[in-house]
Amino acid sequence: MNLIAAPSIQETISKIFMEESEELTHFQGIEEFFEIETQLIYEINHLEKERAKQSLRKLIDLISMRAQKETIKAVRYYYIVLASVMARKLHEMRVPPKKAFAFNYACIEMVDKHMNDTEFLFVADELIEFFISVVSERKQPSFGHQTVNKVVLYINDEVERDLSVEEIAKHFNISTSHLSRIFREHAGITLVEYLNVRRVEESQYYLRHSDKGISEISKQFHFCNQSYFTRIFKKYTTVTPKQFRDSQHIPYFRYNLPESR
Repeated sequence: MNLIAAPSIQETISKIFMEESEELTHFQGIEEFFEIETQLIYEINHLEKERAKQSLRKLIDLISMRAQKETIKAVRYYYIVLASVMARKLHEMRVPPKKAFAFNYACIEMVDKHMNDTEFLFVADELIEFFISVVSERKQPSFGHQTVNKVVLYINDEVERDLSVEEIAKHFNISTSHLSRIFREHAGITLVEYLNVRRVEESQYYLRHSDKGISEISKQFHFCNQSYFTRIFKKYTTVTPKQFRDSQHIPYFRYNLPESR
């Protein structure tokens, strides 16, 4: 009795690769795919949000033309691949490894939770918003005081810790009064306000893309209670955490530090 060996995984992949390569010779537009993707990554790195959204739409159009009936599946896979590419870029920008991994996981969760026939373009915009938000944290501040620049990056990296002015001052081996003075002088905002701003910014993603309760998110970002979290959140976003969670189309709050002071 002759037994026919099943093709190996490598043989199966090689066959798919050859068939797909042949098929794509008749597909118009594939030549510009990676060019557009390179442009997309450039736009994200330079915080060009609207242009990045347009570039991602172009990539989705090309994927849709090729995938046809399996558009949603193909786009879902691409979103996950793109998130991994961006996680690597963040690591190259010296984002702590744990944060780069968390970024990648958060993107996958976002795709899994919201990806469907009607919301896949909305997910594209949400991903761009998230990408640019995280990249913007790594942009080297340009204040005239290097300690202030280092403090901003330190807070951005450790925003989920229970940071205080005293702890930050101790970390940088300076007095709390001196730190408070130079931070406000150069950043145009008090250190306590900046801590609250960053916590509000980060909490938005958990409100929109996790099943955690508002009270739990409040504790995660070390607000003394949910009522205080709601008050601070509304101060900067003009809506309550519940209103932000319930409406997927309320824009994200972003605080921009001045270029230099």
